Amino acid sequence: MSYELREEDVYGLTRQLTEDWHEKGRELYYKYCPYCNGGDSRDKDTFSINLDTGAYKCFRATCGAQGHFVELARDFHYHLDGLGDNRSRKQYRTFPRQEIVTKQAAIEYMASRGISEEVTRRYKLTVRKDDPNILVFPFCDENGDVRFIKYRKTNFDKTRDKNKEWCEKNTEPILFGVQQCRDFEQLIITEGQIDSLSVAEAGFDNAVSVPTGAMGFTWLDNDHAFDWVHKFKRVIVFGDYENGQMSLLKTLSARLMLPVYHVRYEDYLGEKDANDILRKYGVKAVRACIENAVPCETPHIKRLSEVESVDLNALPKIKTNIRELDRVIGGLVFGQVILLSGKRGEGKSTFMSQLCAEALDQDVPFFAYSGELTDYHFKSWLDMQLAGGENISSCVNEYGDENYFLRDDISTQISAWYADKAYIYDNAFVDDDELSGVIEAAEVAIRRYGVKLVCVDNLMTALDIDPQSDLYRAQSDFVKRLKRLALKYDVAVILVAHPKKSRDDFTNDTVSGSSDITNAVDVVLNYQRAAKESGYDSILTCTKNRIGGKLITNDAPVNLYYSDKSKRIISDSGDKSRRYGCFAESNTEPVREPVSSWEEDYFA
Repeated sequence: MSYELREEDVYGLTRQLTEDWHEKGRELYYKYCPYCNGGDSRDKDTFSINLDTGAYKCFRATCGAQGHFVELARDFHYHLDGLGDNRSRKQYRTFPRQEIVTKQAAIEYMASRGISEEVTRRYKLTVRKDDPNILVFPFCDENGDVRFIKYRKTNFDKTRDKNKEWCEKNTEPILFGVQQCRDFEQLIITEGQIDSLSVAEAGFDNAVSVPTGAMGFTWLDNDHAFDWVHKFKRVIVFGDYENGQMSLLKTLSARLMLPVYHVRYEDYLGEKDANDILRKYGVKAVRACIENAVPCETPHIKRLSEVESVDLNALPKIKTNIRELDRVIGGLVFGQVILLSGKRGEGKSTFMSQLCAEALDQDVPFFAYSGELTDYHFKSWLDMQLAGGENISSCVNEYGDENYFLRDDISTQISAWYADKAYIYDNAFVDDDELSGVIEAAEVAIRRYGVKLVCVDNLMTALDIDPQSDLYRAQSDFVKRLKRLALKYDVAVILVAHPKKSRDDFTNDTVSGSSDITNAVDVVLNYQRAAKESGYDSILTCTKNRIGGKLITNDAPVNLYYSDKSKRIISDSGDKSRRYGCFAESNTEPVREPVSSWEEDYFA
């Protein structure tokens, strides 16, 4: 069966080979070429794979690796369906079995690095016959056979020499020090060979190092070497520590399927590696590094016993003050994403605005993105809701219709009340700055202004993507980013989304777009107009409730009234004389405008 290129295979091998890659057009670029690792100058972004043709190439002249993806998969032992098992052990160069004599020049150089003659001889270090300044590191397997040879120029001069370290071509990548390991208890992995010898000098038997420095992970794709490491009960990573990071750690903790520990950063005592610690502070300091090693944090995994017990009913939340809704979902719980759906023009934005008013009254700052309303329109409706019928003025326009408005002093009083608690995304702001995105702006508002409620109205306008793009994937990614935002900062997020046009009875599948949307959120609410004969203006249902599980169905919805004057929405149990905080202790005289009997009944 022939093989046909699949994008998922290209991405799969890429994730196996490196964590540092990016996509540009239809090309995947690796930070370092997997064949040459960027060479001595550590050239970046010189290796690419084409997603359409499968062609790969390293643009470094001294490397020039190129071919088809199938060859790349073969070289790095990645299985492709249709090609059988292409992970078999690659044929490498072999070396004649002969005794390695440790020469005096090697002993003397290693002594200058704090390594004793006994350790130097045990690890079979020597120098080349043609140049005593070239140190030879033989990488022997558990049977004593040389599989890999590395050289180091001990009198390296960058103005004269091309390379400080290099290795024999076509040799099998294994760890240095395999033959010298005594048991399968714990394995200590360092970046450099002299670092592993420093660990051995401190009295530890199972000290090894990777073949080619910080990016020396080719041995992980050698099935034999990979299996050998997994015979140990645990691994301790003792990489080079620079710029706040330890080399080797991220990759090894992700790739090895056994307990991985690491040297504590404070135990480096300001030095870079094991040999620097040995030379400056001695074997006792190196021993402390190993003895104080701590387990690596495993991404996405924790012990259930370490999870804090929480009373779900006592979780911090924002009350909606619609009693029937709060009874079911408890309120807008921090850390949750609440999806609010409903047909166009039936009041979703108004309902969301009232939830903002409720948040303000509970001293909870909010940030709103309104893709369909101008900022002054959003403010006008919110201010009306906060003011209530008694503080709203009215006049009759030229057509004989009654218009509602707020006096300047009322508007000023409301604005002053929420000045440091209400924020809105500036739709007029156009810039390529990284903070111009909706989620990025929300994160800034959370961190800078203490926002605890984020409102996005609505999903489609917030995405603002090219019509030719993968819309469903963009929707899914956006909602997942909102969920991460909610969890990261413990805030509540309200997301408005439209339902599909063809459906009348609302279900979670009715939400327009990817099914991932309703899967990712915690609560799904639907707001829609009520039947005329019901006597109500709108109804509210809850078709998903992740915490409590209770739902509000179409058979028994929350019945709601809407005031065209104050824009307020209340249920049968609502407080008909509600005063928000901006007027709770105010001496402002009510406007005393005549209102309809309906308004008097429900919104005094």
